Amino acid sequence: MTNILIINGPNLNLLGFREPEIYGYDSLDDIFKQCQDFATEAAITIDFKQSNHEGEIIDWIQNSQKFDGIVINAAAYSHTSIAIADTLKAINKPFIEIHLSNIYKREEFRHKSYLSNIANGVISGFGSYSYILGLKALKQILD
Repeated sequence: MTNILIINGPNLNLLGFREPEIYGYDSLDDIFKQCQDFATEAAITIDFKQSNHEGEIIDWIQNSQKFDGIVINAAAYSHTSIAIADTLKAINKPFIEIHLSNIYKREEFRHKSYLSNIANGVISGFGSYSYILGLKALKQILD
């Protein structure tokens, strides 16, 4: 069975009430349930994690041997963390970068992601459905 790690970066624990006009009204728990429902239908297993700490995210990536691939919403770390990008390169595992909002319709500093040029694909701007699209894309890559 395909096993996928879903990593959520800083402030995503505030979804549902943090700037809903940008990020939507779904909480991170709502998104987790949507991902679980999709995983059941697609015959995959998921592990869903969130951290506000860059080092913890790096540790999860480094210790991802039991996973076939990663879906990551690194949030603000997408635009700032060379360390997360280096770790994703080091493990040589397929991953999809996702964003809830369309980062290209936002502030210019959000247009640059350190993950995009090493990701198998990037999904941006579909709200919580970005997670399902990311899982579908990664499953297709892995199959």
